[in-house]
Amino acid sequence: MKVSLLVTVYNEKEHLSLTLASIEEQDYQDIEVVVVDGGSTDGTVELIENFAGRMEKQQGFSVQWVSEPDEGLYDAMNKACRMSTGDVLAVCNDRLCKPDAVSRLIAALESGGVCCVGAHADLVYVEGERVIRRWHMGQGKLSQGWMPGHPTLFLRREIYEKYGLYDTSYRCAADYEFMVRFLKEEDNRLAYVPEILVAMFYGGTSNAGLKNYLVSFQEGYRALRKNGVPHPLWITLRRSMRVIGQFGQSRQ
Repeated sequence: MKVSLLVTVYNEKEHLSLTLASIEEQDYQDIEVVVVDGGSTDGTVELIENFAGRMEKQQGFSVQWVSEPDEGLYDAMNKACRMSTGDVLAVCNDRLCKPDAVSRLIAALESGGVCCVGAHADLVYVEGERVIRRWHMGQGKLSQGWMPGHPTLFLRREIYEKYGLYDTSYRCAADYEFMVRFLKEEDNRLAYVPEILVAMFYGGTSNAGLKNYLVSFQEGYRALRKNGVPHPLWITLRRSMRVIGQFGQSRQ
């Protein structure tokens, strides 16, 4: 089963170097890396070129990449999806914590049964080596405020083909709206690996300060309403309480 790891970047050379190094360490053999750069000027392009050459010679990984202006994160993610050729797609803009992270998620997906459309795991938000927040959602239902951690989500290509790509009209929550789109159908189930497999760089689109949290709250409510999910305000409040609880867990 071929896995496409979708990497998007713009002038984030230091973070990208950590992401690519963690991909390079993976023990899974059939990996395609798709890098979409928004036209960086900080040495990112040279880093990608070196990575592509090294991976194709040493690891046998397929690497596709492009560097050109785009319309932001979700536009870049859509572009990466369209460029990819894998059976399973995963957005990989952070650091895979273990060399068998891809292998573990694919094994969970393959053993999840006929209704299993993907797999997810736990993650931590980090600043350097400091853990800011832990994401431990386990399994649950959308109606209970549950959602998987998008940076850990490995999905069959068929989900993107059936439900479409990311809605670029959202500023912070296009990933959530996309997940709502297919998770509202209860037949679409996700396998779960109860381990921390991803370290997310803190300060991303939906977690960079109070203002972005408020925008994310509003857009989360909008995503539920758009997709006809009952009780959208209640679900949004439940989801927010779960997120606030994660900060407390990180201090324990």
